[in-house]
Amino acid sequence: MVRKQETAYTWDFHVSLEGRGDLSARIYRELLAAVVEGRLRPGERLPPTRELAQRLQVSRTTVTDVYERLTAEGFLVGRVGAGTFVSDQPAKPVPRGRRRDRGVVRPRRVWASVAEPQVDLVLPYDFQLGVPDGRLFPLETWRRLVSRELRGRTVHPARYADPAGHGGLRAAIARYIALSRSVLADAEDVLVTQGAQQALDLVGRVLVEPGDVVAVEEPGYSPARRLFQSLGARVAGVPVDGEGLDVTAIPAKARLVYTTPSHQFPLGTPMSLARRTALLAWAERHDAVIVEDDYDSEFRFSERPLQPLQSIDRSGRVVYVGSFSKIMLPMLRVGFLVAPPSLRSSLRTAKQLVDMQGDLVTQGALAQFIEEGLLARHVRKATREYAARHELISATLRREFDWLTVVPSSAGLHLCARTEFDPVGVVARAREAGVGVQALADFCAGAPQHGIVLGYGGIQVPQIPDGLRLLGAARR
Repeated sequence: MVRKQETAYTWDFHVSLEGRGDLSARIYRELLAAVVEGRLRPGERLPPTRELAQRLQVSRTTVTDVYERLTAEGFLVGRVGAGTFVSDQPAKPVPRGRRRDRGVVRPRRVWASVAEPQVDLVLPYDFQLGVPDGRLFPLETWRRLVSRELRGRTVHPARYADPAGHGGLRAAIARYIALSRSVLADAEDVLVTQGAQQALDLVGRVLVEPGDVVAVEEPGYSPARRLFQSLGARVAGVPVDGEGLDVTAIPAKARLVYTTPSHQFPLGTPMSLARRTALLAWAERHDAVIVEDDYDSEFRFSERPLQPLQSIDRSGRVVYVGSFSKIMLPMLRVGFLVAPPSLRSSLRTAKQLVDMQGDLVTQGALAQFIEEGLLARHVRKATREYAARHELISATLRREFDWLTVVPSSAGLHLCARTEFDPVGVVARAREAGVGVQALADFCAGAPQHGIVLGYGGIQVPQIPDGLRLLGAARR
């Protein structure tokens, strides 16, 4: 029988010589704890006695005695000509010492009110929100572009670069959003971020003082609400109706207003032109800033979108935020913001303080993906697929679900349907049947609103009828 090639021995595990007892006893305790606690794993090779002795500045005999004792107890095993290894089936571990205390350090009080994130399981019928279909993305093309960057296209890969991001990508983004969304920007106005969430974090760091009022939509995007709360802001929910954010309900002291005007999250309705104009006027009167999150407006199925707030802003009060996570793949973690010149320097400084720079290889590849027209091609292809899913779900709900009222929408990766009762039981029973949907109340910080929100980026057309059938059965 030929044994597989042995793994290299561990050079860098820590052995402390502090504490009571002779050197041999101390080294024994450290190695035993490393094996019992799993820091040294079964089958892993230990350094030769001579090497470990030199590193610890002890005699080789001392280390040899420790290895022999642990071998006799079944924790290690010696192999002639190969070395000493952690046993594949170690003896029963000895009782461990006192467990580490939970600690006395406490976070700021605000973190007690910020919900801990939960990772959703992938269900057979996955109507999860905000998830694009990775199978639609041209991964082989992307690999080619990344390989091209790794072969030398990225400038000075061993140095830190401009915290605002890859210059080619910023120029490509400026051109792309100018053509596709009429956003007024050049490369200097664009700051590349690690997704839209970091863009919101940077804006909050630069603009929001602890105690400031930040207005958000109700119902709305929960991660944005939690982020502003974590910065010490007093977050106020503003109701949303058929025309979007109710401008008359914004608190007069609001320093910042966060909104999703192109495709309100999670209801899906666009903000009317009248409301957009009113919101800009309100911000000018109250010396406030508007953060416009244009998170998935690329996927539009019918009428042309209204102009972004940024493009009709005449006083420089709008920060436009976008993301490639929903257009391409969430794992890429690339987003951007377009800010007025008055904020440019501070935002770049904040970006440098937070993470210095993003992944230049990914950013360089994305620049080529945009400039070669591949992003536009991908968006067109994905939009056709998502439109079919949107139409199938909408038509089925209207035809077969008399207990749901579909909220009209014509873009994005999800839709919302209202109910006259609390659907939490329906959502739970659907989940037990393998159907993942969310209650509208999950996106409310105040009084819960009744409804169900369904995403369709992660589920293909053939799966939708069975998934909706199981959802309907969960109502009964």
